Amino acid sequence: MKEQPVGMAVWVDETRCKACDICVSYCPAGVLSMKEDIHAIQGMMIEVSHPESCIGCRDCELHCPDFAIYVADKGFKFAKITPEAKERAAAVKANHFRKLK
Repeated sequence: MKEQPVGMAVWVDETRCKACDICVSYCPAGVLSMKEDIHAIQGMMIEVSHPESCIGCRDCELHCPDFAIYVADKGFKFAKITPEAKERAAAVKANHFRKLK
């Protein structure tokens, strides 16, 4: 497992990620999104766009087929899900998982 960056609740190993967007589709708090990346195989890459909103549910990590996304251990101070986070998650899904502008 890739080492946890200091203070990060969730992080991605871009060398393993194939940008399938499964993790984004499972995130209930709108923490993740897809960003354009001309260097990535499919032209997209996962972005942790709102790490402060991670609730630690691990749905992204558990559903990643490439073991490319990680969530901090239980000792980490995770956020509580808010109405704003739920709205952001719905908006990201409606935007084909792309980062909101």
